[in-house]
Amino acid sequence: MIARLTGIPVARTADGIVLDVGGVGYLLRATDRAQKKAKEGREVTFETYLHVREDALQLYGFAEPAERQLFEQLLSVSGVGPKVALLIVSGSTPAELRKSIVLGDTTRFLAIPGVGKKTAERVVLELKEKLGLEEVVPDGAPDLVARDALVELGYTAIEAERALAGTDPELPPEERVRQALRAA
Repeated sequence: MIARLTGIPVARTADGIVLDVGGVGYLLRATDRAQKKAKEGREVTFETYLHVREDALQLYGFAEPAERQLFEQLLSVSGVGPKVALLIVSGSTPAELRKSIVLGDTTRFLAIPGVGKKTAERVVLELKEKLGLEEVVPDGAPDLVARDALVELGYTAIEAERALAGTDPELPPEERVRQALRAA
């Protein structure tokens, strides 16, 4: 297993990033955060996952260990392959995704292109027990109330969470929504 690579990004292709490691170019299919981390000409380290199939070896790159860990957990879900797992991990931070899974919230997953209702429900159902309640912050439910209110007003789930990130988490959900709308 190739778990980590350090090298210099030398090219970007439709399939990902080419990372030069000691004169060997590795093609990494990478998360959005990993792609942002890859500045051509500067040495960078990626966490990696080697996916082995009958007909191909595919290397996936991640900006941090938490992304790779969540990717591997997603691969254990029935019907989720590496392409869909990469889309999911690219969609939000690992902490946000874990929180959504433990709270049983499929909305975040439905906002990701290529993820349908059944896949979102399977991800939540199959990973909820594996992640455990320690992943949830105590005020998780009010966060969902505020986010869902912004979604009803036309925000996507991800836009709503970004808008709420700039508000005071100690306030009640309705006041957080007001603050988010004022800031927009």
